Amino acid sequence: MQKNKFIVIEGLEGAGKTHACKCIRNTLQEHNIKNIILVRQPGGTPIAEKIRQLTKKISQEKIVKETELLLMYAARIQLVETIIKPALKNGKWVISDRHSLSSLAYQGGGLGIKKKIILQLHDLFLKNFFPDLTIYLDVTPKIGLKRVANRSLLDQIESRSVNFFKKTRAVYLKNINNNENFIKINANLNIHTVTKKITKELSNWLKKNQ
Repeated sequence: MQKNKFIVIEGLEGAGKTHACKCIRNTLQEHNIKNIILVRQPGGTPIAEKIRQLTKKISQEKIVKETELLLMYAARIQLVETIIKPALKNGKWVISDRHSLSSLAYQGGGLGIKKKIILQLHDLFLKNFFPDLTIYLDVTPKIGLKRVANRSLLDQIESRSVNFFKKTRAVYLKNINNNENFIKINANLNIHTVTKKITKELSNWLKKNQ
């Protein structure tokens, strides 16, 4: 039985995903799990990072929503096939900042692409490859975007309307199932409280799944 796992962090901009990834790594290490890699989506390989730049950079040429979806999946497939799957095969634990649920939420909910089309893409290229655990950091668009605005200049996706992020969050909440493969964290709270919650929930999950 495979003991190493693929763990994904999901959430809106400003939810604290980067910090959460580090928190998860620290928690795993406290449970004597040392063989860990962190990746991000889109990105994580030289090719996927170039795609990330295309999707993030503000440009005079508007990216068509279907183009954005395909770019996200191109980067995801590259990362999964060249980094994530080999790492899992070699016994490593993988923590990813975003995965397929992001496309359902952002390109599906936010941009309005039909869920059926997105699922067909996943079935075609990634088949039954899903995370062992998804931790969703739930933050309201108002709080999340305020955090982002305070830390840096907004990129192409961060610059979208509050309504876009409301629709994105609604799809996240609809797809976060109430079972052991999903953990929902209130990310509106301060970072110390969120860290403690992640540590506690992940520790409980590890006890049940190791």
